[in-house]
Amino acid sequence: MQNCEQIVLDAWIEDVIEDSVFRARLANGHRIVAWMRDSKSKAARKQVGEAVRVRMSPYDMSKGMILEEGSDHEG
Repeated sequence: MQNCEQIVLDAWIEDVIEDSVFRARLANGHRIVAWMRDSKSKAARKQVGEAVRVRMSPYDMSKGMILEEGSDHEG
């Protein structure tokens, strides 16, 4: 599945579930489970209300991976 379609959306952290797992809300109000790939990094310390970008699969819109903050995204 090298040509897997992905969707990148803006979201806001609503709750911390575990160290690198969060409950997040998309702009349309849809709630998802968002997770970080590296739970040991300082970037994994997200706070409630913080804006993030999530990458989601079109096949499962209930969860998404939080993308690392880069120079092209200002939260």
